[in-house]
Amino acid sequence: MAVEANTTGGWSLPSSRESWIVRAFRRNVTGYMFLSLWLIGFFGLTLGPALASLYLSFTDYDLLTPPQWSGLKNYEYALFHDQRLWHSLSVTFNYVLWGVPLRLAVALGLAIILDRSVRGVAFYRAAFYLPSLLGASVAIAVMWRQLFGADGLINSLLFVVTGIQGPSWVSNPNYALWTLVALTIWQFGSPMIIFLAGLRQIPQDLYEAASMDGASGWRQFRKITLPLLAPVIFFNLVLQTIEAFKAFTQAYIVSGGLGGPVNSTLFYTLNLYLEAFANFRMGYASTLAWILLVIIGIFTTLAFWTSKYWVYYEDESR
Repeated sequence: MAVEANTTGGWSLPSSRESWIVRAFRRNVTGYMFLSLWLIGFFGLTLGPALASLYLSFTDYDLLTPPQWSGLKNYEYALFHDQRLWHSLSVTFNYVLWGVPLRLAVALGLAIILDRSVRGVAFYRAAFYLPSLLGASVAIAVMWRQLFGADGLINSLLFVVTGIQGPSWVSNPNYALWTLVALTIWQFGSPMIIFLAGLRQIPQDLYEAASMDGASGWRQFRKITLPLLAPVIFFNLVLQTIEAFKAFTQAYIVSGGLGGPVNSTLFYTLNLYLEAFANFRMGYASTLAWILLVIIGIFTTLAFWTSKYWVYYEDESR
């Protein structure tokens, strides 16, 4: 399209092109108005802070003085010299590698039970979903700390049943992390509901045909349920893995905000928080945040890469 010179010596688009742009804007102005709040939130509360954090990750910044550019100094220290960071990664990996599979296994098992015509199934669904509805709240974490304390309900039941006086589980470095793993398993409601929706999409005539051929319940589960439920399992796996890496409130409340005892509950996010708001090393904390983003990205990429070997979609020909 030709470009025309205007009377002031500048250049402008032809009037037909300009009128087309104006008409297109007028047609979509209502949509832009509805999107405006989301766009303001995205640029002001998501993209803007993320870019600011990326910049701060290359600086020395203590919240009290202006940031000073330091290049890759923070990343070098984090990767090669910060032993506390590597310990927090070890704790977080243990939490993710144990908590996520067990949570999904419990959620899938209960979803299979609730998928059957059980009397009062609506009540059970609501009751099982309630812990996830409360989420990783402060109240739940405080309750969990009380349950697993020296005089908590868990030890009281243990003493009544076995006569053994249990330890203070949250104060013992050998058990503290496992109390948090138990907490994430207990909050299985969200993946359970997703599994239940996936189970409802599996045709029942497949089970009927397998039963007529003499297939046992376990064989039906392995050959029918798991393959057809694989996309839902994959979705839950990715979602729950990301959420596990982001876990913070449970460790903060149970450990008193320090990751104790003996750093046994020092999650990566808790270490990041302490660097930022206890040690006032906001620049270094930003570095840790971007390292966590890369770690989550690597795990998510691996999940998508391996999915081609075990995730089955009905529209695929194999």
